Amino acid sequence: MGNRVAPCSEIFQQIAQQLAEVGYSVIEDALPESVSQALYQRALSLPSDEFKRAGIGRNHSLKIDDSYRTDEIYWLDSDDEAELAYLSLMDQLRLDINRLLYMGLFDYEAHFAHYAPGSFYKRHLDAFQGNTNRVVTTVFYLNPEWHEQEGGAINLYESRQSEIPFKTVFPQMGTLVVFLSDQFPHEVLQAQRDRYSIAGWFRVKATGVMVDPPR
Repeated sequence: MGNRVAPCSEIFQQIAQQLAEVGYSVIEDALPESVSQALYQRALSLPSDEFKRAGIGRNHSLKIDDSYRTDEIYWLDSDDEAELAYLSLMDQLRLDINRLLYMGLFDYEAHFAHYAPGSFYKRHLDAFQGNTNRVVTTVFYLNPEWHEQEGGAINLYESRQSEIPFKTVFPQMGTLVVFLSDQFPHEVLQAQRDRYSIAGWFRVKATGVMVDPPR
């Protein structure tokens, strides 16, 4: 595959436009298939002990809570070819969003997420207005031939008061979900098979009282 991947400017411009208009975007086959396949194989190849239980909270208040989320995570870095290709594409997306929307995104962090059968992540927000430097969330799915009856969907809600999701997305390989981190509560439903994705966040320079900790 190599470190160079085809640019996705047209798709990324579409994402930026949808962020401006409605605050979220869902694109199927958003990245080159070679990237999706390489990332899936990378996730499968990682030793199980490299994945760590995901927690909730910040810094010293970080804790494991099996009633709230039961996924496992592995943070991406630039040492692996597949991970580097993905991070390069996300940097292209960051630049396109900044060019079109002037959002001042300057950093990106991401991790593989593994949901074993029966795992879940209850409804939550990725950021709170004025108290975070995470402003745009990305979720990229790595699961080939996913069927709706296998579950594992992400539900997006319009607000914390909403009882019914306005958008349900199943974790089919190649689908990219992007949304404003402080606007849309979301949840991950239980799946019947192993479910892999990459969750990531674009940051701005911190101005609020509470700042998202580095990974």
